[in-house]
Amino acid sequence: MNKIAFVFAGQGAQYTGMGKDFFDNFESSRNIFKLADEALGFGLSEICFSGSEEEISMTEITQPAILTVTSAILEAVKEKIDFPDMVAGLSLGEYSAHVCANSLDFKDAVKLVQKRGKYMQEAVPPGVGTMAAIMGLTKEQTIEVCKEAASFGIVEPSNFNCPGQTVIGGEIEAVDKACEIAKAHGAKRAMRLKVSAPFHTSMLESAAFQLSGELENINIRPMEIPVVTNVDASIINHESQIKDILVRQVMSSVHWEDSIKMMIDNGIDTFVEIGPGKTLSGFIKKINKDVNTFNIENMISFEETINRLEELGYGKNSSDNWSDQGIG
Repeated sequence: MNKIAFVFAGQGAQYTGMGKDFFDNFESSRNIFKLADEALGFGLSEICFSGSEEEISMTEITQPAILTVTSAILEAVKEKIDFPDMVAGLSLGEYSAHVCANSLDFKDAVKLVQKRGKYMQEAVPPGVGTMAAIMGLTKEQTIEVCKEAASFGIVEPSNFNCPGQTVIGGEIEAVDKACEIAKAHGAKRAMRLKVSAPFHTSMLESAAFQLSGELENINIRPMEIPVVTNVDASIINHESQIKDILVRQVMSSVHWEDSIKMMIDNGIDTFVEIGPGKTLSGFIKKINKDVNTFNIENMISFEETINRLEELGYGKNSSDNWSDQGIG
């Protein structure tokens, strides 16, 4: 039997104008933007639609903006497509997965990720940490590269995205040395990324600690859809695990490649990327070229994807599986 998963974009996918199509065309999507503005106490919607690149790229703005846009698109998708069999998100996208699974209330989630972004940004002073993409080496080779460069400072794998692409993070000198070593080991490319902090490394421990305090005040509900976590590429067994996982996720490597492989092993053959950009679809195709991948980020891709999913038998049936999935 065919199975479908929704996957959700993370930080880095943002751009000015994202989500405006859905705000203009779906009342349910407009309601999400309204809820975000109310929860945060400022016009996040306006920043998404017409803010400057600099403004929308501030981590404490980017994270709630991507969550809001993704959730607004999800509301439109819910009107057309059946309940997915599984959900996952890359880094920040894991919060969107929990909103989709109804384990996190949207208003709680949007406030939480704004603070998450703030704490992650503040954890490492500017000019201390960075990240780099390593292309053309295996996971094992990249891990060894980090070990070789460790004498120059902290440097760790932060994202295992897909075969031949791993992101590392840490202190600037150590990351630069790791890039040199990676090239010597045959990496096709090893280049610094334009990021403000070494996300998903041990250097974010203080952010994880602060996030833990915020999560104490958040109500976590039972998941209505299986959620796959970045931390160890497993299906979360119980809602009691979620807070600890979200804390660990801040300073742990993102195991995206293994997450997708695990989902495919569990019968998923169709992936729908919901949110800005197509990055996850690209990763998934490199992990397994035989699965179906679609993305929804604007009305053109929405209509094209919905039509294809209906052809594949994933269209809305007579029973409203999403009836209890209100995320306000």
